[in-house]
Amino acid sequence: MLSLVQQLNKVYFWDVNFETLNEIKSKRLIIERVLCFGNLNEIKLLIHFYGNKEIINTICKLNYIDPKTLNFLMLLFNLPKKSFRCCTKKQSIQKPWN
Repeated sequence: MLSLVQQLNKVYFWDVNFETLNEIKSKRLIIERVLCFGNLNEIKLLIHFYGNKEIINTICKLNYIDPKTLNFLMLLFNLPKKSFRCCTKKQSIQKPWN
């Protein structure tokens, strides 16, 4: 049976050595990339491997999630927007045009 990493598209990990990815050590990177770029089958594999609780714990701590992925994750896991760190952090430096 193939490992989780072997079942994923290498394109999602363009900036790292795909051969050295480890499901445990690279958990945050794998979850982030598959949820942002993966298809539904890959997302199902991810949920089956890590479980909802571990994925929710990881995604809620991410500093950035693009708006489309954020909306998808809110619907998929039935989470409020305020549970995501990327939506609750305030910018520390004021924008110069305000």
